Amino acid sequence: MTRPSELAVTIVDGYVDEPAHFGVPPYISTYPRFTAGALVDAGVPQSQITYHTIDELRDNKQKWNAVADADLMIYVGGMTVPGSYVGGTPAEPEEVKELAWVAEGTSLMGGPVKFGVGDENAGATETERKDLDFDFVAKGDVEAAAYDLVDSGLEGFNNRMRDNDELSRWAPDGAFIVEQHPNHPDHLICEMETSRGCAYRCSFCTEPLYGNPAFRTADAVVDEVDTLSDYGVKHFRLGRQADILAFGGDGEAPNPDALRRLYSGIREVAPDLETLHLDNMNPITIVEWPEKSREGIRIIAEHNTPGDTAAFGLESADPVVQEANNLNVTAEECFQAVKIVNEEAGWRPGEDASDAPTHGDDAGNRLPKLLPGINLLHGLQEERRATYDHNRAFLQRVYDEGLMLRRINIRQVMAFEGTDMSDTGAAIAEEHKELFKSYKQEVRETIDQPMLERVAPAGTVLPDVHLEYHEDGRTFGRQLGTYPLLVGFPEERPLGQTVDAVIVDHGYRSVTAVPYPLDINSASMTELEALPGIGKQRAGDLVVNRPYETPEAVGGEIDLSAFVTTGSGASQPSD
Repeated sequence: MTRPSELAVTIVDGYVDEPAHFGVPPYISTYPRFTAGALVDAGVPQSQITYHTIDELRDNKQKWNAVADADLMIYVGGMTVPGSYVGGTPAEPEEVKELAWVAEGTSLMGGPVKFGVGDENAGATETERKDLDFDFVAKGDVEAAAYDLVDSGLEGFNNRMRDNDELSRWAPDGAFIVEQHPNHPDHLICEMETSRGCAYRCSFCTEPLYGNPAFRTADAVVDEVDTLSDYGVKHFRLGRQADILAFGGDGEAPNPDALRRLYSGIREVAPDLETLHLDNMNPITIVEWPEKSREGIRIIAEHNTPGDTAAFGLESADPVVQEANNLNVTAEECFQAVKIVNEEAGWRPGEDASDAPTHGDDAGNRLPKLLPGINLLHGLQEERRATYDHNRAFLQRVYDEGLMLRRINIRQVMAFEGTDMSDTGAAIAEEHKELFKSYKQEVRETIDQPMLERVAPAGTVLPDVHLEYHEDGRTFGRQLGTYPLLVGFPEERPLGQTVDAVIVDHGYRSVTAVPYPLDINSASMTELEALPGIGKQRAGDLVVNRPYETPEAVGGEIDLSAFVTTGSGASQPSD
């Protein structure tokens, strides 16, 4: 029997994306952290646990030695929703197979990959379970499988789910793994689990396959944040749950007291945190328990950091599709939920919360504290051409009523075994693919861009934008957080840096910005041209007439005070 204290273990992170869980860099999911903690609890020393991302293995072939030489190699990954990513590229099936071939010791695969593997991470696809040549596949929880496998001397395990008592040990015990992530410490955000499972049974979703909601305690989550903070983490997202408002309750009704213990506890143990965001919030909860929901939303907005997004799973505004797919919220109910979140959390730092939602000339120069996002899913059972009209009408109503959405996510269904969509598969999505493309483009042009201008008008300050890549002579970056804006700068700047930015223009789902505050006495022509109302000729005049003593000294009819300084220093943005 192999003793746990003698094992060398390598964890390979192929990244995950689930309806209630995100793990593509700059995120790190719970899976590798919990698995590392389970290994430690089983007796494997921290010093003998190695963690690599799939991108590290692509970039440095020497790191494959850790895969080959490990007594136990554990792969975690799996994408159950379609997406496109900037910070990392999820593992392809052939790469996962190669991991199993290279591993000379025992190999274990787990995570949402257990629900199925597709040829690509895209909508309108069907998936099937594949073992990809691994010795073991965890059809329960990979962290429980890792614990039991080590405990058995690498002989085997029962496919089981871990419980919250185990997780209370494993979550903090595995926090050390973040130090081995290539993004650590400055550009890494930890996905935090508050619960998993769902009380509802939408036709397409894999989250109900985890069972009914199982909530961690506020103390358990706070303890994990405390330990991660000790390892240098400053960015957190409460994204691993179907409904943040239901935290600490019966699975459906809100529990504001539990939310207060959770959020205030996190702020107490990590007072220097830089990001505290969330993901999923169920609109039906808000509609059925409006006063408790309002209180919970106020608590979140009091403690979070700006730019937070509560994803709403409307999925379809078509009543026919709603009934056929067991969707739990109507378009009217979702609209009321959007309105409530706007009223309770659509204010900006420095403003009076009672003024929410705020936008227009008098609004503050930061992103709102918390806004809803809308998820729309196409290819569901009984979808028809009228479905697209219902969805467009819903989004137009939200805009026309003066409300704000931080994000509109439009995608096509992925069909997984075990969900009701497995019988329908991708047939409807394939049939409507051309209609879907034209509709998506129309929404981007008629709703997304004007909505973005409302949420983040020119002059909005975005602190700590991390510069990620160059394209066509421009530099693109994002803040850390939930669904951050893609920010384009008009010149190539050194990558890997973090800069404060101020928005000067808008695309459909991205913004153009310049560094904030921009020193008008040293700014380039390209940066000056990007300022609102400043073209090439005016930018040339500004350069010729430098230096300026104050922004007001620039003169003319265009007020640049929201964008520029004259090198004498300016106050930096704060929460």
